[in-house]
Order: sequence, then C-alpha cells, then structure tokens
Amino acid sequence: MDRYFQITERGSTFATEIRGGLVTFVTMAYIVILNPIILTSGVDVEGNTLAFPAVSAVTALTAGVMTILFGIVSRLPFGFAAGLGINAFLAFSVVGQVTWPEAMALVVINGLLIVLLAATGLRRMIFDAVPVELKLAITVGIGLFIAFIGFVNAGFVTSTGQGSPPVGLGIGGSVVTIPTLIFVITLVLTGVLLAAKVKGGLLIGLVAGTVISVIVEALLHLGPRTGADGQVANAGGWGLTVPELGSSPFGLPDLSLIGAVSFDLGRVGAVTIVMLVFTLLFTNFFDAMGTMTGLSREAGLADERGNFPRLKSALVVEGVGAIVGGATSSSSNTVFIESGAGIGEGARTGFANIVTGLMFLLAMFFTPLTQIVPTEVAAAALVIVGALMMAQIKNIDLSDFRVLLPVFLTAAVMPMTYSIANGIGAGFVAWVLVHALSGRAKQVHWLLWVVASGFVVFFARGPIEGLFGV
Repeated sequence: MDRYFQITERGSTFATEIRGGLVTFVTMAYIVILNPIILTSGVDVEGNTLAFPAVSAVTALTAGVMTILFGIVSRLPFGFAAGLGINAFLAFSVVGQVTWPEAMALVVINGLLIVLLAATGLRRMIFDAVPVELKLAITVGIGLFIAFIGFVNAGFVTSTGQGSPPVGLGIGGSVVTIPTLIFVITLVLTGVLLAAKVKGGLLIGLVAGTVISVIVEALLHLGPRTGADGQVANAGGWGLTVPELGSSPFGLPDLSLIGAVSFDLGRVGAVTIVMLVFTLLFTNFFDAMGTMTGLSREAGLADERGNFPRLKSALVVEGVGAIVGGATSSSSNTVFIESGAGIGEGARTGFANIVTGLMFLLAMFFTPLTQIVPTEVAAAALVIVGALMMAQIKNIDLSDFRVLLPVFLTAAVMPMTYSIANGIGAGFVAWVLVHALSGRAKQVHWLLWVVASGFVVFFARGPIEGLFGV
C-alpha cells in the first residue's frame, strides 16, 4: 500500500495521511447539509421538489464513493462532493424548464461529454483557450448569486412589491424577525471562525446556529412562517424548516433517489437542451481543472506548467463524478478546494481520500440531523460560501476595460437575472465583441467565437424555436 500510494516517496506517513483525510472531511462535511438546502429549494416545471433527507443521504454516499475512487485511481489527496455552482444552476435555472429526473439526465450527459473530452485530451486544449479572467469571473458571479439567494432565504432582503426599489432590507427597512436575527448571528459567528482560520469553521458555524435555533424554538415556539395553504400565516416564523429535535439523530439512509433519472426530454426544444448541457459542461469543466491545478501546486506535486501526476486519469474520474452525481440525484460531483485543508495537514497521496471517503459513507447514517437546520442558518452558509467565491476577483487585472466590462457583466448578470447561464453568456459575448471591435480580434481564440455564437443563439432561443417549430 505504501508503494501503490507512494506515501514514503512523497515524504508522508500513514499517520499524516489519516490526519489529513480527517481534516479534509471536517472542512467538506458541510456539503451534506448545504447541498440538500440548495437542491430542495428548486421547484421543477411540474411543481415537484426533492426530499431533504434523501438528498442528504445521496450527497454523502456519492461524495464517499467518488472520493475513494479518485484516491485509488489518481492517488491524489483531492476530496470529491457535489459542486457548488452546478447545484445552484440546477435548482434555480434548469428545473424551471424540466423535471428533476430530466435535469439529472442532463447532468449525466454532461458527465459523459466530460469523460470524452478528458480521454481525448480536448479538455486541456479548451481550458487553455479561455482567458483566465473569464474563468475567475464565473466563480465570482456564482458567488454573488449564491449570496443573494442566501439573503433572500433569510428574509434579510425582501421584495418591496414596488417598481423601485424592487428589493429592500428586511421588513420596512429593518430586521424585525428572530429567525432573520439568528441568520445575522450565524453569519457573524461563522465569519469570525473563518477569520481566525479555525479548521471546519463553516461546519462549526452551521452547527452552532442550528443549536441556537433549536433552543429559541423550544422557548418561544415561533412555528413555521407559512400555513398549510402555502401562504404567509406567521410573518415572524421560520422559513422552510422549523428547528425541532426528532426522536433520534441516527437512521438508515434514504437512497430512493438513486436511478431517478429520465432521458425523456421532449418537453423542451433542442436548442434549449443543447444550451443547458453546454452551460452545465462549461461550469463543471473549468471549475474542476482550476481547482485541481491549485491543489496540486499546494501539495508540491505540480510542475512549472501546472501539470501533475496522472493528469488524464484524474480528469476522466472527475467526469465520472458528474455521471454518478446525476445518477444519484446529488448533482455533479467534483473536486473540492477545501481539500487544501487536508493538504495543509500533510496529506500528499490518495490514501487520505480513503479516510475522507469512509467518513462520508458513515455520515449517511446521521442524515436525520440535517432536517433540523433552519433555512435562516443555512442562508448564512450560502452567504459565506458566496463571499469565499467572490474573493477570486483579487486575481483579475481590471486595468484594461476590455477585461473589466466582460468580467463585470459575468458577475452582475448572474444574480440580477437569477441565472448562471445568462451571466456566462453575457461575459463571453462581451469579451469577443469588445476585443474584436477595438482592434484585438486576433487575440480572441477561435473557440471563443464558437462559444459566443452559441450563447447568441441561447439568448435568442425563444424566437428561434418559434421560427423552426422546435
């Protein structure tokens, strides 16, 4: 085992790998709560939602299986779980047009394409063709989008019901409900923990906010915000989840979502299907490659060009993560930047992944605990994650307006239109047009012209589908 994982060769020990694997799990464990929070927020075209405990269970299962598989095949210490950004795109953009089983079929198709591109070497070529500024801008935009969703879910930002301003702070410009106050407390507490570089700070913040919420509910009996008819009956109540303790924190995992996939995509036009798959592919594509490159450098395993051991096999397995994530309805699984915490503890090989993966599999049996996390506490985690993703803007040189405008449009259009696809498209089209019309056409890679043209079709898909009757 030492020889296979190259533990001694990379200057590590079994004890170090175990410790690193445990630290990676602690920093990633929040996804078992956060992923179902995001996915269950989405209502599909038929009005259906996913069950929270089922999503939590398959999230843990898929993360455990893919983390172990990646560790065995690539022998690298990169943990896997449902990718943030992709799950938000599914919940807030895709299922507005298709059902959940159909949306997960699109994720599977996306994964198959990623495996094909990785196996043929095209994935690396395409990655190198897209300007780094646009790659980073997508991360920033998704961060702002997720944070905005968090503010709305917490009641910190609400609709004014007026044309201008369309949104405002709390109710009448004030934070007046106890659940929203707990959102603020959880946000500040988690922020302090992360600022102090406490390992697992995000998970600790979620747990602490939930404990506070359970105590408050036991004392004040706030109850739910909405009544049985779905209308607001108690303005001071909790959002989607009332934080009440159940009978037991343990239970057999609900794996009913495994295989809940439908490839019957006839309800939407061909252009829409192509663009949805393309956006899934694009989001999955660049996030994973950038994360792997950064983690391999942190672990001292990358060369000067950013290549690392078993690069092609790592990219193929990452594509498999999308296939498996779609098949289990947990959303596309990809490498997590939080793996850097385990690397910081000394993890250098795939053996650390075995430890992390086994912990995720164990977490399946604690999914009843995830049902008591109130929406307001979960919203604080969304804002924190959004802030962490937005931090990538520091790596973009905005001194050239040819860069500034596409980056700004990418980041701003996502939250303003509630669509990740719209933001990516606006950024790509703006990049091509601004560079081409300002005398820099030769600097635009031909692949960018193809992508931008595809997004022009995407933005005009309504009239196009009507014209061709698709």
